[in-house]
Amino acid sequence: MSKKKVKKVSSNKKKSQDTKKKRQLMIALLLLCLAVGGGIAYKVLNKPTGGELVGGNFLPEGKDAKKMSKEELEKAAQKAVDESQFTLTILPEASFPDGKSPGSIFIKNELQNAYPISVEVVEKKSGDVIYESGAIQPGEEITEGTLSKNLAKGTYEATANVSIYDPETKEFKGQTAAEMAIEVKN
Repeated sequence: MSKKKVKKVSSNKKKSQDTKKKRQLMIALLLLCLAVGGGIAYKVLNKPTGGELVGGNFLPEGKDAKKMSKEELEKAAQKAVDESQFTLTILPEASFPDGKSPGSIFIKNELQNAYPISVEVVEKKSGDVIYESGAIQPGEEITEGTLSKNLAKGTYEATANVSIYDPETKEFKGQTAAEMAIEVKN
């Protein structure tokens, strides 16, 4: 009979341990659910509401404003398109009698452009700047210039780096480039 009592005691201990583990698991799941639910509630309740009104002011009713005519809208749209486009005319060859004298170089900032430009011609082989235009406003052109570096007789491959600037602030807006050949005759 003593053997049976021992078995019952160990059986009760095992059931008690199983119940304890189940209870711990249930508590852990409940805490996890509460944490997830709390996180979701926090996100939903603290969601940004968008822009705030400054000083509590509201837009007043219209008074003197009127709708733009179709012609005015088209003119404004065309102006925006014109300002976004850029046309450059540059001849791919420039010729100089020698490395010190003025020579023939043609760069034109078209009249319809909205932006002033400047041009630096860089020799490909050395990377040296061999010509600098200075500012060229819309509607202006260069037909003659002097090299900024004395070059020996020969033909040089070069890149004309065209920098574009804001007409009001004079800040750099962007750059484009064109390939050129520079010929020095003597």
